[in-house]
Amino acid sequence: MVRIRSVADPSVLEYRPQPRKPRELGPRARERLAQERKLARGIISKLTDPSRVFEVKLGPDDKPATIRRRLLKVAADAGVEIAVRPFGDRFFVGLMTPERRSRRGRKPGSRRAAAAKG
Repeated sequence: MVRIRSVADPSVLEYRPQPRKPRELGPRARERLAQERKLARGIISKLTDPSRVFEVKLGPDDKPATIRRRLLKVAADAGVEIAVRPFGDRFFVGLMTPERRSRRGRKPGSRRAAAAKG
């Protein structure tokens, strides 16, 4: 049950908390930020045409899904569409072209054809 009572001093509504200092990044966050900068400077900024392809070799502690996701995130932040292809313990990264685009999923126009039948 809620309890309600009168307050004698109306200045309690004037209280404003002090702004917090920005927190320092932890070691893992600093490492992640450094890796994203390295990917942006080392790969994404140098992808100027489809003939340039880079190899990203994974270390023993790197997870392929994490590195692939970071590559795609850094490229999206830079406004570049990339193709990432796994090959063993490494990735090949290049600019996205129509030939490199995935053909998985529905075929274009299949939705309209199904609607016309039904």
